[in-house]
Amino acid sequence: MQFEHQDRQPRIHPSAVIAETAVISGDVTIGPDCQVLHGAVITSEGGPITLGENVIVMENAVVRATSTNPVHIGDHVLIGPMASISGATIADEVFLATGTRVFNGARIRERSEVRINAVVHLRTELPPETVVPIGWVAIGDPLQILPPEAHEKIEAAQRELDFPGYVFGLDRSTPDLMVQLTERYGHSLARHAEDRRVD
Repeated sequence: MQFEHQDRQPRIHPSAVIAETAVISGDVTIGPDCQVLHGAVITSEGGPITLGENVIVMENAVVRATSTNPVHIGDHVLIGPMASISGATIADEVFLATGTRVFNGARIRERSEVRINAVVHLRTELPPETVVPIGWVAIGDPLQILPPEAHEKIEAAQRELDFPGYVFGLDRSTPDLMVQLTERYGHSLARHAEDRRVD
């Protein structure tokens, strides 16, 4: 299913194969020989998304761009089932395994691997050929790759990265943070009410 969002329509190369139950919305460019499988969602929320050549987006993966953080995915990238990419840059020949999470402002360089259920956090950069092990967290600058049980170190790095401030422009110490966040984000997402199916 393809949708026009904010007057932008997907541009899909004729050799790309898009499953009937995939959703492609807004300012999305999909290059030659890409495969987007059932249930995948590729949605531009104000910023462009580009997929290079031979990118595979597997079942139920989500790729989302924002006005502040577009998404660029290079050539020969595999995005596993139920993976999630939000506002990140992915270089050529990267493997994002099942259930991986890549957050806003992250940059994953060439031939890196993010293994099952691993996380690349906000504004984190992986050098070329980096491996994030199964379930581990890549976070911060300088880069730390930490096991999930290193909760205190992960939490300290998260505080410095300031997710609510960077992504939503909100002060983490605001008493009604979630009220402001959900109202602001909900208002932005409500723009989909005007979407028009184009396929």
